Amino acid sequence: MEHWDYEPTADFDKTPLQKLSTFPRHPDMLVYAVRLAFHVVIRVWLRIYHRFRIIGGEHLPLDRPFALVANHTSHLDAVTLLSALPLMRIQTAYPAAAKDYFFTSMPTIAFSAVVMNAMPFDRKENPRESLALCRELLETPGHVLIIFPEGTRTTTGELGPFKPGIGFLTAATNIAVVPCFLEGGYRAWPKGAFIPRPRKLTLKIGEAMTFADLAADKDGAKLVASRLREAVELLSR
Repeated sequence: MEHWDYEPTADFDKTPLQKLSTFPRHPDMLVYAVRLAFHVVIRVWLRIYHRFRIIGGEHLPLDRPFALVANHTSHLDAVTLLSALPLMRIQTAYPAAAKDYFFTSMPTIAFSAVVMNAMPFDRKENPRESLALCRELLETPGHVLIIFPEGTRTTTGELGPFKPGIGFLTAATNIAVVPCFLEGGYRAWPKGAFIPRPRKLTLKIGEAMTFADLAADKDGAKLVASRLREAVELLSR
């Protein structure tokens, strides 16, 4: 008889909340099923309530890992970007979410981890470790990283400057970065509003970009951020 040893998962002795708060999270079929069900409902809601449509979906490089970057106007941004992906890809798509905002209480942790599959990004105490996790995601086949380079939601509806974090991830690499622009997000759910309004949403997806020609240094990272902001701004026109 062949000998084998049983080894529990690394998070076996953790509470459900601890399991959801850590990253990367271990596979959980119940969580996968709940996430899938939520996203079916979310897509129907977006289509009916927000008349959501996607322009340029053919630009998504679904044969390799890639990053989606977009303007950050509201809490609708991440769900619209996830809704642009094939439904079965949501299990390996990870919006980068501020750890100090989305991973501080039980309700927000549960929603962020279970429904959104968000990756907690520590933008204050240890951003380098979070960037390393992002790079690991982008080097894994089939994975998608969703990131908002402005760093926070706009308070005016205007496109803000892009921080160089995405540049540190992608400069001097062949990682594909897809610029996107969400139109109508600020009108539908501005910062400070309690519930979304029935405004039309349109997601415009541009062609994938790579930055192998740029140096992996501070100047290269800033140039990546600048080029991506220009691409997103062009989509807004």
